[in-house]
Amino acid sequence: MIAQGKNIYFASDFHLNSFADKAKPHEREKKIVRWLSSIIDDCAELYLLGDIFDFWFEYKYVVPKGGVRLLGKLAEFSDRGIPINIFTGNHDVWMFGYFTEEFGAAIHKKPIVKEWNGKRFMIGHGDGLGPGDQGYKFIKRVFTNGIAQRLFAFLHPYIGVTMATFFSRTSRESTGHKDQIFLGEKEFLIQYIRKVIVEEHFDYFIFGHRHLVIDEKIENARYINLGEWFSSCNYAKFDGNELKLHAFES
Repeated sequence: MIAQGKNIYFASDFHLNSFADKAKPHEREKKIVRWLSSIIDDCAELYLLGDIFDFWFEYKYVVPKGGVRLLGKLAEFSDRGIPINIFTGNHDVWMFGYFTEEFGAAIHKKPIVKEWNGKRFMIGHGDGLGPGDQGYKFIKRVFTNGIAQRLFAFLHPYIGVTMATFFSRTSRESTGHKDQIFLGEKEFLIQYIRKVIVEEHFDYFIFGHRHLVIDEKIENARYINLGEWFSSCNYAKFDGNELKLHAFES
């Protein structure tokens, strides 16, 4: 049950520390922190659905620089007893124990199922689901392989982070325009949802990754994609009865 006057909040794809932030490195981060400050008093739980950082790798004694305003605000949520759930995305798949140790966040590497007030939710980042994109699925298996992670950890952070930032930037430059196009029934997450609801009932599917705000009715379920925080800055709020999309300062 959700306490009266409280809400559950969902956001995704902040992509902090991306190349797009070089000109004004803290502008989007401050905006995200303003959003978090605006919801903290009525937040029952917080769900961040992946790609919070454009790149994140936790070396044994080192974490990437930046994001301190966001991390401090998340610590404030934790200090108030608000549960924080963070999903790994394709850009920050290498999250291990740091967020749990620092502010008690639960880290989810796969979609999870939740139920509130009789409503069933599937929540996840969304990458690697549905048909197709075999190349990415292979790369994801490599990235999540323990041996590959240990080998990467042997690289000096200057080399490792520089390499990862370069590949992240070139990937976005080559595919960014595709994020503007809604593909209808060809959307891989819509195909995934159609397969799931044949076998199991859900009221809501909430994903990120797609960088496109989507609100689609699929049979008796509703698919929400939260978009990104480069321009649209959308989030979802569930008040115990209804899930609604909102835009923050956008």
